[in-house]
Amino acid sequence: MRVRLAAVQYMLRHVADWSGFEHQVDFVLNAAADYQPQFVLLPELFTTQVLSYHKSDDIPAAVRELTGYTDRYVELMRSHAMRHGYYLVGGTHPRIHDGKLLNTSFLFTPGGDVHTQDKIHRTRWEKEKWHTDHGDAVRVFETPFGKIAILICYDIEFPELARSVADAGAEIVFVPSCTDDRQGFLRVRYCCHARAIENQIYVAMTSTVGNLPVAGLRLHYGQASIITPSDFPFARDGIAAEGVINEEQIIVADVDLALLDENRLKGTTIPLLDKRTDIYDQVPERVLVAG
Repeated sequence: MRVRLAAVQYMLRHVADWSGFEHQVDFVLNAAADYQPQFVLLPELFTTQVLSYHKSDDIPAAVRELTGYTDRYVELMRSHAMRHGYYLVGGTHPRIHDGKLLNTSFLFTPGGDVHTQDKIHRTRWEKEKWHTDHGDAVRVFETPFGKIAILICYDIEFPELARSVADAGAEIVFVPSCTDDRQGFLRVRYCCHARAIENQIYVAMTSTVGNLPVAGLRLHYGQASIITPSDFPFARDGIAAEGVINEEQIIVADVDLALLDENRLKGTTIPLLDKRTDIYDQVPERVLVAG
């Protein structure tokens, strides 16, 4: 089965009110629909654009204030998924759930359903400045266009998470991301390549770009990419599509899920079949080597 993915490099810029945010979202999601994708991906924390008209330097208070927009955000994203008939990985948005402040990715379906995936690993900024809480469950979503999972930014840097969703059948992993500098972006990007190779899956990532007059969110460095396993049936460099760094744009690529099945059995290397789970649970031997 061939599946079309679209990933939005979302440009953060000052908006005067919610209508300004909604207008920009409408533009990019309507534009993405023109390519008739089955999945559309937005970046992590792109809704922080709303804070540009709150003018608060109290960082923990500002992110909690942002949770007050959750209902409006959900309705906006849900309406686009239903109108255009695609599955929308709506970036991430902070929400309060069971008294916890979570960085949550929402999956909106063409039928109007809403599913969630919380961020499992928090960065130092999220722990020390925003005082967020961590999620505790990883999900694989079974759609008519393949099994997918969502690993939010820092989560892709932990191989165990990607392996767990691949073992559960995930064929495409979506990675909404938000990074402020080149080093941070490349940590996420390189790990996306590694996870695609290790697990013989497709990985789609995208980032916020631009800047905001908001404490802690002033600068952004990013690029969208759709990444494949590194073998003959796929893109030569393991990159089906990528954007221009730090520009506002949408990238689109078709991926073939049948190629994953073939590659997992007949690839030049077959890491999913070759993995030695009997060894991984062992404690490494300590060997004293004399000088």
